[in-house]
Amino acid sequence: MKRFIFIIVGVLFIASTAFADVIKIGALVSITGPTSFLGQPEKNTLEMIVNDINKKGGVNGTKIKLIIYDTKGQPATTVMMARKLIYSDRVKAIIGPTRSGSTLAIIPLIQRARIPLISMASSYKITTPTKKWVFKTAPSDSLAVERLYSYFSDHNIHRIAILTAQTGFGESGREELKKLASKYNIKILADETFNATDTNMTSQLIKIKNIKGVEAIVCWGTNPGPASVAKNVKQLGIKIPLFMSHGVASKRFIQLAGDTAEGIKLPAGKLLVAEQLPKNDPQRAVLLAYKKDYQSKFGPVSTFGGHAYDAIHMIIIALKNEAKTPSQIRDQLEHIKNFVGITGIFTYSKDNHAGLDPSDFCIVEIKNGNWKLIAY
Repeated sequence: MKRFIFIIVGVLFIASTAFADVIKIGALVSITGPTSFLGQPEKNTLEMIVNDINKKGGVNGTKIKLIIYDTKGQPATTVMMARKLIYSDRVKAIIGPTRSGSTLAIIPLIQRARIPLISMASSYKITTPTKKWVFKTAPSDSLAVERLYSYFSDHNIHRIAILTAQTGFGESGREELKKLASKYNIKILADETFNATDTNMTSQLIKIKNIKGVEAIVCWGTNPGPASVAKNVKQLGIKIPLFMSHGVASKRFIQLAGDTAEGIKLPAGKLLVAEQLPKNDPQRAVLLAYKKDYQSKFGPVSTFGGHAYDAIHMIIIALKNEAKTPSQIRDQLEHIKNFVGITGIFTYSKDNHAGLDPSDFCIVEIKNGNWKLIAY
């Protein structure tokens, strides 16, 4: 009997020790559904980095257990999965969600549960105003708009039409396009929208075509809508230059739009044109290393995978600094300075949980089915 009790105690001790040697990190990712082209590279990147860290012994001797749930890009599913990560899996931090609307849906839950969240979505509303437990790695749409508008100013473009998706990302972008226009002496001559599931935007584009003086069309959304816009512009014979948002900064857009993608310009992270960057750019080496690792395992790299790279690496920095609880991880994240990531160079503070600025964007053009750096 004593021997039996000793064995049981030993097994329990080993189990508790093994449990103590793992830190659980959750992730909410759109692996399936209409935004799987965003979520799949995020999932791939998270698993690639965590597997590599664990093979090397973990962080300070502690391995990471990554728990990923598919949100399908749906806010309701995201809330359910977030609850599971917090109350059932007992994770120490959460990465994601992929989409802005899904992120906004779980923020009240995150704040109540006091779990640090690093969103991979763009909307400025995620971190404006600053929320104690919420950070993000995707650049705010306001930064993308500022970079695009500064390009317009440099090229004497002042009269534009906007066509935005009726999604969290599209609506947030629309707000910023309108709010920042006067700062750059830009006049919006047309303000059209489309539903996320729409596949034909000819009626909106005909209205824009018939307005005199439009010097550029700006489409703000994520696939597949923007690809339909590109096709419709070509079909209608519209010669006005078409600009997109960073929401289509992946090869998926080029595949969907086909030849109609040619010549489209957009603000994007530097990953797409890493080889074209000056050799003294502080991100260049990091970008090229990530691109090489990712493409050797999964194929073409995506800026959206970069959002996951930045999130997991900043959590790793927090863990290396002996953060063990959600509160300690949150505090360490807030003190990150000059982290050279894929999306940009991050500096968080008490009043800034977004961490980037417009200089983290460049302007690219689609040429011969690929990306060309045109403004650095």
